[in-house]
Parts: sequence; structure tokens; C-alpha cells
Amino acid sequence: MEGFSYFLHLFHSGGIVMYPLLLLSLITVAIAVERFSYYKKNRRQSKKFFTGVRHAAAHQQWDMAGEICQSFPTAISRVVEQGLRNDQNEKAMRHAFMERMAAEAVGFRRYLDYLSAIVTIAPLLGLLGTVTGMINTFSILDNGAGAAAITGGVGEALVATASGLCVAILAFCVYTYFSHQLDVIVTDTEGLCADVLNAKKESWGRA
Repeated sequence: MEGFSYFLHLFHSGGIVMYPLLLLSLITVAIAVERFSYYKKNRRQSKKFFTGVRHAAAHQQWDMAGEICQSFPTAISRVVEQGLRNDQNEKAMRHAFMERMAAEAVGFRRYLDYLSAIVTIAPLLGLLGTVTGMINTFSILDNGAGAAAITGGVGEALVATASGLCVAILAFCVYTYFSHQLDVIVTDTEGLCADVLNAKKESWGRA
């Protein structure tokens, strides 16, 4: 209870910029939870899926590969399935892979731009709090107030700055984590599509 009271004291001492900073922190947490759920859903049993598709492709079992894609309703499986449906030739299959991958990548990148914006905005809000706190300090000096009153203005400046940096660091960590996850997903999907395409080339060569 004392910790919560101390937090409220810091929050109020940070000035008006603490309210938008609180909003940005809540948005960051909400995006992190939503993105974690989305990424987890679309990477569910991915190792099993990759192994199954590669095995089916290596043995030219294309019907089985399609069934595996339908058994794992994820973004990666939709990319592979799109290519398998357009297997007339290498160009058509490659185009289908790229087209579907671009569409699915939009879903994985959703809200990451907001995190990038928060990384930039939060320190600026903290800096704004610093400026307003120093303005209050100089106003108090002009009015001939004592040292205790002056300390309040400096405290507002420091709390606002620290809060802005904390929100920015949080948003940056979340952004970096999911950006890395996106890179891994894209790389793994491209590798799987290449394996399927190479196996299909063998099938076309025998035809």
C-alpha cells in the first residue's frame, strides 16, 4: 500500500505530461499482449508443420502437403498452401508465395509502427515535462519562494524525464522483440517455400 501511495505521489509530482505518458504505457502493454497472442497463434506447432511439409515435399506427396497446411491454420501454412494451389510452373508458384507472404507480413507488422512512434514521442513528452517543471521553478524564484518550493519544480522536471525514458525503453524493447520474431518467421517461411519449390522442380522435370 505504501508503494502505491509513493507511486501516486511521483505521478502527481511529474506534472500534466504524466497523463499522456500513462496512456502511452498502457497502449504499449496492450500492443505487447495482443501481438504476443497473435504471434503465438501463428507459430503454433511450427516445428511439426515444417517437418511434415518438408517430408511430404521430399517424397512428392503433394496431396499430403496440402492436408498438412489445412491441419495447421497459421499464416505460414497459408503461404505454403497458396503456392501449392498455383503449381502450374515455377514462375506462378514463386509469385503465389511472394504475394501471400506480403499479405501475411502486414498482419505481423500491425501496430509495430505505433510502438516506433511511442519510442519517439515518450522522451519528447518527458522533455516537455522538464521544460514546464523548470518554468515553474523560475516562476517560483521570481515570486521569492523558499528552497522547498523550488525543489518541487525541479522534482517535476526529473520525474517527467525519467517517466518518459521508461515508457520509451519499454516500447523499444517490445518493438525490438517482435521485429526480431517477424524476421525469424519471414526467414523460416522463405526457407520452407524454397524447399517446396525445389521439390516441385523435380516433379516438373519428371513430367
